[in-house]
Amino acid sequence: MRSWTSSETRLLCWRRVREFAVPPSMVETATARREAGDWAGACAAARFDVDLDPRAVARDLTPLLRDDLRHLAPDLLRWHWPRVAPDGLLRPGLTVALARYPGGLQLVARTPPGWAEAGQRISLALARRSDPRYRLDLHRHLWDARRAPEFRSRPGLAEQSDEDRWRAEAELLRERHVVVRGRRRAFLDLDGCGREPTRVAYLPYAATWLPPDVELLRAGMIDPGRLHPLVANALAPGARIEPPAGDDGPMLVECRGASHRIGLRNGRPVPLDHDPDDLRREELLVALGGPPMPCLRAIDRAIRHPDDLPEIRNRLDHGDTAGALAAVERLLGPDVLLRDGPLRDELAAAAEQWIDHGLFRAGLARHCPPGSDRAVMRGRPRQAFTR
Repeated sequence: MRSWTSSETRLLCWRRVREFAVPPSMVETATARREAGDWAGACAAARFDVDLDPRAVARDLTPLLRDDLRHLAPDLLRWHWPRVAPDGLLRPGLTVALARYPGGLQLVARTPPGWAEAGQRISLALARRSDPRYRLDLHRHLWDARRAPEFRSRPGLAEQSDEDRWRAEAELLRERHVVVRGRRRAFLDLDGCGREPTRVAYLPYAATWLPPDVELLRAGMIDPGRLHPLVANALAPGARIEPPAGDDGPMLVECRGASHRIGLRNGRPVPLDHDPDDLRREELLVALGGPPMPCLRAIDRAIRHPDDLPEIRNRLDHGDTAGALAAVERLLGPDVLLRDGPLRDELAAAAEQWIDHGLFRAGLARHCPPGSDRAVMRGRPRQAFTR
């Protein structure tokens, strides 16, 4: 059995993130609303909470703020947001500066603490302080639709040494002495004085890591058509966007020496190759304690523990509740009655976790509720995908 290197494992995690974290339906809706001038609608489509009012800022700042909001691509920002292993979820508890205005005011994006991360939502706000490690005001191509074409020309995409890339980013930062944090700490002296000054600037993490999409493309682990369209247009112009996979048709089951079909009828999964009288007899036999025939066993298993459960779980973890429910309906129909089992447990847990997020948004809880299953589940060790 082949063993994966740590680099390959990290890229496999990123490929899974690219599959589930920012679904095509979100990108399509957010893009349409942004291009129509509805920045608030684009934020809603990308699961952003807006905690700011442009009318509340100083009159001289209002045009600057409105211009940035009109060109904010929230789905693109979600695509590039720092994430954590092992699930590839948004890095929690983070405040990132997107733009800086005269007087020290900043447009920032925030993620809630880990215990309240259900739905994987991001909020927009105005603030005067943010985490200097994650500032994106110098990397607007990661969220500003106007600047997205710069993605290809940013330092690090060409074959450069680390020092050349860091030097270029330090020039953008307008600093002569910078410290680079990552797997190793490095000091960059653009003046050549040979020693580290007492006061230095730190390069933001966005200036030090190679975007995972570039690595995935170079490794042949993703097709350009699977990237965010703004990223694909920058890295692989003309890439074909693949349509979603269609329905695979009825499920086949070996039953009574023949291959039988199980499909949807009247909104529920049913054996298609058994007549109604036969089904009623078999269901009565099961009710009396008899063994179910293979077709009924397959339906029961699909309702309790479907083969698509990992996909459904991934969509729930990344906040794509609509996509998860669509996957359930595609598999089991819209009118199926869920039975006790892993699928029902996953859906119930997701609903309960939304309560914690609602309490946080309402200001009714400032810490993880004692004894919360969410605290146990999300308390496992994590490490950053993007440093």
